[in-house]
Amino acid sequence: QVQLVESGGGLVQAGGSLRLSCAASGRTFTTYTMAWFRQAPGKEREFVAAISRSVVTYYEDSVKGRFTISRDNSKNAVYLQMSTLKPEDTAVYYCAAGPQWPSEIAAGIPPGYWGQGTQVTVSS
Repeated sequence: QVQLVESGGGLVQAGGSLRLSCAASGRTFTTYTMAWFRQAPGKEREFVAAISRSVVTYYEDSVKGRFTISRDNSKNAVYLQMSTLKPEDTAVYYCAAGPQWPSEIAAGIPPGYWGQGTQVTVSS
């Protein structure tokens, strides 16, 4: 079992930066791929980024070069550094964990564990 709690969301102007954090509990954290998803109003939840236990990363095309996913296994934490934010990045961001490879999660195989989400709002 893995419990996930996100933090770090908020309101930021376009072009600004935010860093999301996800604290995980459970002894198996280091064995899981960690991922970030987002859901904008009226839209389906979409993949953003993922990082495997061996630190292989995978990004959705629209965030490549702007977002960076990282993990700190000593702290049971995963992060999403978001830069050059755009209004279209506005969404609830969810942390997720699963045994799949990052590319499998990106392809639509859902992780097994989810956090409650944190709101990110980018104003124009």
